[in-house]
Amino acid sequence: MTLLQFLLILRARYKVAALTLLVTVAATFFISLLLPKQYTATSSVVIDVRSPDPVAGMIMPGLATPAYMATQVDIITSDRVAQRVVKLLRMDESPAIREQWMDATEGEGDLTIWLADLLKQKLEVRPSRESNVINIEFSGVEPGFVATVANAFAQAYIDVHLELKVTPARQSATWFEDQTKMVREKLEKAQTALSAFQQKSGIIATDERLDHETAKLNELSTRLTNVQAETSDSSSKRKSAGNSETLAEVMQSPMINMLKSDIARLEAKHHESNINLGVNHPQTKRTETELASLRRRLASETRQISESISTSYDVGKQKEKELLEAMESQKKRILELNKERDEIAVLKRDVEAAQHTFDGVSQRSAQTRLESLSAQTNIAILNPATMPTKHSRPRILLNVLISIFLGTLLGIAIAFMLELGSRRVRSSEDLIQAIDLPVLAVISSRPPQKIPKQLGPVAG
Repeated sequence: MTLLQFLLILRARYKVAALTLLVTVAATFFISLLLPKQYTATSSVVIDVRSPDPVAGMIMPGLATPAYMATQVDIITSDRVAQRVVKLLRMDESPAIREQWMDATEGEGDLTIWLADLLKQKLEVRPSRESNVINIEFSGVEPGFVATVANAFAQAYIDVHLELKVTPARQSATWFEDQTKMVREKLEKAQTALSAFQQKSGIIATDERLDHETAKLNELSTRLTNVQAETSDSSSKRKSAGNSETLAEVMQSPMINMLKSDIARLEAKHHESNINLGVNHPQTKRTETELASLRRRLASETRQISESISTSYDVGKQKEKELLEAMESQKKRILELNKERDEIAVLKRDVEAAQHTFDGVSQRSAQTRLESLSAQTNIAILNPATMPTKHSRPRILLNVLISIFLGTLLGIAIAFMLELGSRRVRSSEDLIQAIDLPVLAVISSRPPQKIPKQLGPVAG
């Protein structure tokens, strides 16, 4: 269908469309006048999402998200808030309301739930755009009642929000108290085990004692090194004991050197006596006797020095053995100390871990205890509802405007239905569609125009 056909149909059926529009508007107007007047009261609450929590001292990042505001709207429209409004207004104690409930439900169900459902039907919650304000609207036929209910919804929302915040904190506080007792017992057990081991081992400062024992081991090692060096030197000297005169101790001995000097002097004297006095001379014999005594004495001194070297070697070996045994014993002692230190370190770590856990649990327990006792919330009433002076429904002007729009659509629809029921040829397009033949000419329905006399007839 073309636009021309559409307009031709409307021109032909305009009376039906206009009558339908008039009837629709008139009916809407009179029905709006007959409807009972409805009043709406609005209470506004503001949610503070920027100030830190007074107990925790921190800002929750999720408070500023759109989901948080949507959650608050769901809380306001929840059954819990509506039932709390019933309790705040003591509606369940009214005999008249109870009688209405009995007539409506015949006593089945719960009166509070029934009243809460009725209140929710007339409740509308609208969060403001790009702000943290939520408008709570309640509608009814009594202006004073709707204002009271709107304010009651705002107060019930604040109370329920506080309960939702405090109830988990109370449960957490109870749980943390039990955990604190358990952690304290573990800490006491760990401290008792550490004290018992220290008393058993007699160790308090393991590091200082270990350092002292390590120093003793180092001292024994140094002494052993010195003794081994001395023993090695004595061993070398023993191996060269066949030529004892070349030993350093012998060559450096003052007594040996003095005896050698006396022997050299007597040998010179003996040689002189042999030449001058003869071999058998008494003086020569005396000199030989003294010389033999000095040589025996020199041999004795040399032998003593050699024997002292052997003795030093034997003593060094004995000291070396004793030092090795002492070092082994000291090493065992240090290993025992290391083992005890490790055990004490494990026990200390257990105590530290238990102490750390106890401190953390105690801190969280104290915080949750404060949160469970908190009576503060981040929600406040911004604008309390007041008794409305003008009704909000019915909106006569809006209803009339809507009826004009709907009546126009309805009139056009009725006109088209009548046209489809009795189709008429209103244009050349309709004729072409009806007989499927070309149109040669169109005769206008307007009267023909008169030809001016001065022009005369048109020449054929």
